[in-house]
Amino acid sequence: MLDLAIRNGHAVTPETEGPIDIGVRDGRIVELAAAGTLGPARTDIDATGLLVLPGGVEAHAHILEPAHRGWTKGEEVWLQGPEGASRAAAFGGTTTVASFAFLGVHDLNSDDPVEAVARRRELFEGKSYVDFTFHPGIVGNPSAKLLENVGRAVEAGIPTFKAFTTCVTTAQEGVKMDDGPLLELMEVLSASGGMLLVHAESDELVTHMEAKLKHDHHDEWYNLHLVHSSLSEELAFHKVCRLAREHGTAVYFVHVTGESGAQVIAAARAGGQPIYGEVLHNYLCFTAEDYKQPDGGKIQTYPALKEDRDRDALWNGLIDGSLTTVATDEYTTDYATKVGGKTIETACGGHAGIETRGIITYTEGVATGRMSLRQFVDVFSTRPAKVLGLYPRKGAIAIGSDADFAIWDPSVERTITIDDLHHDGDYSIWEGWDARGWPLTTIVRGEVVVDRGQLAGSPEHGEWLTRRLTAEVLQGPGA
Repeated sequence: MLDLAIRNGHAVTPETEGPIDIGVRDGRIVELAAAGTLGPARTDIDATGLLVLPGGVEAHAHILEPAHRGWTKGEEVWLQGPEGASRAAAFGGTTTVASFAFLGVHDLNSDDPVEAVARRRELFEGKSYVDFTFHPGIVGNPSAKLLENVGRAVEAGIPTFKAFTTCVTTAQEGVKMDDGPLLELMEVLSASGGMLLVHAESDELVTHMEAKLKHDHHDEWYNLHLVHSSLSEELAFHKVCRLAREHGTAVYFVHVTGESGAQVIAAARAGGQPIYGEVLHNYLCFTAEDYKQPDGGKIQTYPALKEDRDRDALWNGLIDGSLTTVATDEYTTDYATKVGGKTIETACGGHAGIETRGIITYTEGVATGRMSLRQFVDVFSTRPAKVLGLYPRKGAIAIGSDADFAIWDPSVERTITIDDLHHDGDYSIWEGWDARGWPLTTIVRGEVVVDRGQLAGSPEHGEWLTRRLTAEVLQGPGA
């Protein structure tokens, strides 16, 4: 007998889309059948009129980290922990979350990514409703010892490393990685089957424009797009793609913001490079003009929002496949911290988005007719699973895949309020946004974690995931 049967739903599988019954046993999908033909199960879910989608995969979330002190007036402020973040993820239809282990930060070993990830794993286990994994993050230039340990980490199932080509603001000195060490890191990653995640901006341009605006007394937060400009992004993307071509290194550009940067990625992919681009859902809905609202700083994520044409280019890239994923850069603080910085140097980055990622993308993508349901599944689940090295265990409704599902009601229409959301923060940039379509039930490895809008699972259910990147993803634009 099956443990769980999901019947009569409109499902999206790698091969087809339509009315399909799904059978689950021991946390895995074991049967796909025509609607109404599946055998008995211990638990039945009637999904008539609902969409049955693979659980969402969040590739970029900051959880249980100290916020940058330059954004908190020097005070120690911690981002929300795994229980709050994973609860919000589950209510948003996300079943897998990738967070970070920044080496040398919050007592993590600066030279041994395996040890650093093990420490982070201890902090998450027993406190996550959904499955989780980590990207080691490198702050500044890597030591020789760290470079020696990268291959061991990849072999241990930790294949993605984050670096920065900028310090982001002058308040965060020492974050940037220089070109030589970056090229060395790329060589090691390429040789071992790893991938570089990169926050890519021209540090020279960012630093220059920050100083210029300060000098000219135009350093208000609503001028952030003049510091973190499209040109800065474009130049850095060109450089990173050229360095990556030297060793055939796979690169995932986090939080792409501009049309020109998206064009660099598209050109590199057209040339056969394994280059991937991530878009945050706030970049799909807001522009720099929105900074001028009285509390417009609340929508800031680094790099800055751009113009209408940039927003449109991001949508076009997701739809034509030249951009790969929708993520959040989840960074949950309280409202006072978020809007406390009023300058280009002190404006706090990030916001709580892990729950709204799918809701907003579905609303503005599928419900408006911009993208098909399958394209939504691609950017919400399938492609992030591929670039993380989790597919087809995650990101697919297929025989043998984990029984991770987001069961969506496309008929729901509601205006989002803070009371609809489940993160630990006290505000949302999406409050007042009209949503069309809503995740009702979320299932992680066969366990119902959210049941028709009610928390039903345990924070002890989430598991740490090891990962392995495929040759398809590493050797060409395979996602």
